[in-house]
Amino acid sequence: MHLLGALSGALTNFPVCGFVSDMRKTGVFGTLDPFVEDGPILGRRVANLGFLHALLQADPFSSYHFFIADKPLRDSLASKLAELAPGIAAAGRFRLMDRRELPARLADTSYFCFHQSDCISHPTQLARLRNAHARELFPITGPVHSLSYPDYPAAFLRHLWAGATPRDCIIATSEAGRLAVEGFLSALRAGYGLTHLPGPSIRRVPLGLNAELLKPPLPTPQDKAALRQRLGLPQDRALLLVLGRVSHASKMDLLPLIRAMSRLFTEPQDTGRPLPREAVSLVVAGWADERDPFPRTLVDMGARIGLDVRLELRPGERRKNELLAACDVFVSIADNPQETFGLTLLEAQAAGLPVVASDYDGYRDLVAHGETGLLVPTTGPAPTEGDDFVDRLAPLLFDNQYHLLLAQRTVVHTPQLAQALGTLVADAPLRQRMGQAGRERVRRNFLWSGVIARHLELWDELRALPAPDIAALRHVPHPLELPYAKVFAPYPTRTLEPGDLLRPGRSGAALLGGREFPVLYAGLDSLLDAEAIRKLIFLARKGESAELLAERFRELCPQIDAERARYHILWAMKHDLLEPAPKAPA
Repeated sequence: MHLLGALSGALTNFPVCGFVSDMRKTGVFGTLDPFVEDGPILGRRVANLGFLHALLQADPFSSYHFFIADKPLRDSLASKLAELAPGIAAAGRFRLMDRRELPARLADTSYFCFHQSDCISHPTQLARLRNAHARELFPITGPVHSLSYPDYPAAFLRHLWAGATPRDCIIATSEAGRLAVEGFLSALRAGYGLTHLPGPSIRRVPLGLNAELLKPPLPTPQDKAALRQRLGLPQDRALLLVLGRVSHASKMDLLPLIRAMSRLFTEPQDTGRPLPREAVSLVVAGWADERDPFPRTLVDMGARIGLDVRLELRPGERRKNELLAACDVFVSIADNPQETFGLTLLEAQAAGLPVVASDYDGYRDLVAHGETGLLVPTTGPAPTEGDDFVDRLAPLLFDNQYHLLLAQRTVVHTPQLAQALGTLVADAPLRQRMGQAGRERVRRNFLWSGVIARHLELWDELRALPAPDIAALRHVPHPLELPYAKVFAPYPTRTLEPGDLLRPGRSGAALLGGREFPVLYAGLDSLLDAEAIRKLIFLARKGESAELLAERFRELCPQIDAERARYHILWAMKHDLLEPAPKAPA
């Protein structure tokens, strides 16, 4: 499914808040990411598209530069950006460029910040390029999404290097996520002896929702009844809704929910009697693998205890919103470190539903216990000295395999879960009060317009932080940057030395005589300059050492730095425009 198309209805007419004019920044926004991806509608993709759309609607920057490696992707992104922000596109304020243009653009453009769609893909490599070529140390930021992949320590190790500055920032979307990132960096500093490296800043900024979700009024009882009839859902009973990936291995194990309902059906409640089985139904909606037996297992286990379980697999955006409007209580008992934030909890509260959620990860940031919903206590494993068998095994397993191992040792307490569900099932006025409070809390704290304002405040804060002079970082390589010339020096017969004498080759002589021209392959145009090549060959016409030739070349072509000058010389030798001159006899 095309994500932009699926969400286009929710994103149209995104309101521009009154504070936008106060957020205008001097400078250019840059990124290496498209933010818009095709594929299943997953939380990360929804969040990235929501961020981009809200940023473009606020439009605080003079222009927006996207450095995309793949030309078909650049072309596709151009049309999507025109759809998201036609005014910016019509004014020519989008620039989509090949990543090979980065050094030149960093050198000649005043960037306010670069923001990535995550903190894993390229922020440190971008920081190295910024340090080497940019005019100033602008902030480089990126948010966390899932943090539980076993190869992520290597990704976070990249952030600990001598060229990192406080203006480089990992954005955690929840307090639990912020503490987890600190845990990553603390363990890496201890393990690699890097306690002297402060690394990037860490700040918390949540994800958000589109304000359009709060425009429709909450459904009346009559509206709910009509909607349930159309959706084929039962009337005259409380409907519990679970929305998200239906997977015990990568989202949440719902069997504890079934067991909690069994308690309600068999143990006396506040009324002195068990909850009648016909008082409640469970709707489980979301994405599931067609070969996964888990969804049907839920239905079968529900039937054994007399619980009516309705499956709604792979609902579209409209169907999802209808389910939110038709149901009474939203339930999400995350037990898996794959989860970090929890956008579905915000969507449920925006729809006026009270939430029963596990007191886990970012959920506790989103649900005000006793006010907008009820949090169920969780218990996890105590940290041990060193590692444990899951730590050792996880790098060798598939994602769903080690996530299952991790989730099955995280306890969502069944008695308290049953109590929370029973409280809300039995008390319709409480459900209404909590639902309205949750909707208002989303309005105050979790709309994309406010989240973008917080990003702008963060970028201002980061730009004001003390940082070293960028000149001191120009030649600080990243330790995980592969030094190709040094590592692969044994491959060629020899390397070019400063004293090597060079003169025009046969093709170089033809070039000077107007009988030849440089042949530049696509992809080299940002590195090589055809007119400069002619000047280079002219400078070598009487024979010149490689070192002196590079110096004179840079004097004649000041736009070319020392690294590109050496590249021009080797390229010219490769194409017979230059050749080694015979040494004079001793």
